[in-house]
Amino acid sequence: MSSPKNIPTVPLLRFLKHSLEILKNPLPFHHKNFNEKGDIFRLKIGFKNEVFFVRDTGFAQYVLQKNQKNYVKSKIQTEDLVKYVGEGLLTSEGDKWKKQRKMMQPAFHKKQLQNLLLGMQDTIISEFNKITPNQDIDLFPILNDLAFQTVVKSLFTKAAKEDDMERLQYITEMNQKMLVRELRQPYLAWWFKISGTIDKYLKLSKEARTILKGIVDERKASGKTYGDLLDMLLETRYDDGKGMTEEQLIDEILIIFTAGHETTSNALTFTFQLLALHPEWQDQIFDENKHIKEQTQDLMTLVTSSKVCQQVLEESMRLYPPAYFIDRVNLKEDHFNGMTFKPGSNLLFSVHEMHRHPDLWEQPNKFLPERFSEGERKFSSQYFPFGAGPRKCIGNNFAMFEMIIAVTTLVSKFKIHPEFEAIEITPLITLKPKNARLRFAPRS
Repeated sequence: MSSPKNIPTVPLLRFLKHSLEILKNPLPFHHKNFNEKGDIFRLKIGFKNEVFFVRDTGFAQYVLQKNQKNYVKSKIQTEDLVKYVGEGLLTSEGDKWKKQRKMMQPAFHKKQLQNLLLGMQDTIISEFNKITPNQDIDLFPILNDLAFQTVVKSLFTKAAKEDDMERLQYITEMNQKMLVRELRQPYLAWWFKISGTIDKYLKLSKEARTILKGIVDERKASGKTYGDLLDMLLETRYDDGKGMTEEQLIDEILIIFTAGHETTSNALTFTFQLLALHPEWQDQIFDENKHIKEQTQDLMTLVTSSKVCQQVLEESMRLYPPAYFIDRVNLKEDHFNGMTFKPGSNLLFSVHEMHRHPDLWEQPNKFLPERFSEGERKFSSQYFPFGAGPRKCIGNNFAMFEMIIAVTTLVSKFKIHPEFEAIEITPLITLKPKNARLRFAPRS
C-alpha cells in the first residue's frame, strides 16, 4: 500500500528498538512522536504494515462524524476481538451494526435505565461495605467487582450464580490480556498459533458462552420477567417482528460484560484518586448531595441534578479516558488537509493525546473540573470519552448514572486520602489504573 509522502514517518527500526517499552506502556513513545512529528504521524510496524497515529481533533470529527460512512473499525475489533466476544454491537459493521443499534437503542434510553437505578444503588452500597475504614487499601479490585456486579445485576437481577459470575469475570479479564499480547507483539502471531496459546483462550470464550446460554435458557423456561436488561434484550424486535437469535443475544451480553464493567471501574478508580488529591472537590460533592437529598429522595432526580459530581467525572475522563484510542480504516481513498489516505489505511486516534492537547485545553495536565461548569457539550469538538458520531457508546448514560451514584455514595460516607505518590497507569485495551492505594476515613 502506498502512503502519503507528506506525513512524517517513524521508521520500523525505532519501533523495534522500543518494542519492550511499548509492550509495557506505549503512551510515552507515542507522546514523544507527536511532539516531534506533529498531530499526525505514520508508524512503520512491519515491512509492509503501518499505522497512522492522530491527535488532530478536526480529523477525528471528519472521520467519526462527517464522513463516517467511509470508515469502519479496524481488524483489532472486527477480527481480533470478535474471536473472543463474538459479533455484537461493538464489533459488528455495516447493515448488521445498523440493525442491532436500532434494535437495542430503546433498552438504553434514560426512561428504561430508571428501572435499574435502585438495583444499581443496592449493588454499589453492598460493594462499598467491603471497604475497611482507616486502612491503606488498593481500591481498584473493589471497584472492578462493583462495576462487574452492577452489570450482572442490571442484566440478570438475581438469576446468575455467584460461581458462574466469578468465572465470567475471570474469562473476560484473561481474554483481554491475551488480546493485548497479540496486538503489541504482532511478530509472535505465528508462535501464539502453533503453541496452542490462542486455542486455550478460545476455549475460555466457549466456556463463557455456555454459562450465558444456561442463564438465558433458564430465564426463558421460567416465564418470569424482572424488567432487567436481559428481559429488554429478549423482548426487543427487528422491523420484521423477529427477536435476536440466541447466538446473537449471547454476543451482545458478552460485549456488555467486556465494555460495560472494565471502562467504568477504570474511570471510577481514577476519579477517586483525583478526589483524594483534591479534597475540596470531595466537599463540594458532599454539600451538593446533601442539598439535593433535602429536596427529594428520588434517585433519578439525584443523579441528574448532581452537576458538581458530573463535572468531576468529566474532568477525570478527560485526563484518563478509559477508551484511550479509537481505531478506523477507510474503505475508499480519502483526503484531509492536503493529505491523501489510500483505501485500507489504519488510523488510530489518540483520545489521551487529544484530551491533553496544549492547543485545545488551558493547563491541560491539571485537574480542573470547573472547566465543565457549562457541561461537556462546550467541548464536543475535542472531548471523546465515549467516542463520537453514530458509533458513540450506547451505554454512556448507563455508565454515567452508575458512576454518579458510586461517587456520591462513597463521598457521603468517607473522606478519601491518598496513599500514593502519583497516579500511575497500565494501558491495556483500556486505560487501567495502577497502585491506586487510598485510605477512607468515616465522616462524623
